[in-house]
Amino acid sequence: MKFRRQSTEEVSLNLTPLIDVVFLLLIFFMVSTTFTKETQLAIDLPEASGEQREQVQNNQVEISISKSGDFAVNGRSLVNASLDTLKNALAKVSDGDTNLPLIITADANTPYQSVVTAMDAAGQLGFANLSMTTRQPKESAN
Repeated sequence: MKFRRQSTEEVSLNLTPLIDVVFLLLIFFMVSTTFTKETQLAIDLPEASGEQREQVQNNQVEISISKSGDFAVNGRSLVNASLDTLKNALAKVSDGDTNLPLIITADANTPYQSVVTAMDAAGQLGFANLSMTTRQPKESAN
């Protein structure tokens, strides 16, 4: 008697749905992840002797200028060091309120032109309450 053999099918696992799920998870994590770039300028303040002024208030505008002349307004770096960019950033941060105190914090080795540009932008927008940040001179051991 001749028996017919049953054909055995190969057992396989279809990986296509698994790959689809992995790609969807990858896209989900890429979209939902927030990348923060810490933008802080390293500033070495110039020295000045005089009375220390009390901290003003929370609603103030601060322009930080790095040693290379890069600007940051209230801790947010600007894309370039042009006068128009600085004026736009100051107008946006202050919401047109030119009575807010404006503080310029510049590195001791900042080019003078960058400080003048910051003062010019503030003056053109009408800021009158302007101050500069310095630090007390180090006491020499004589």
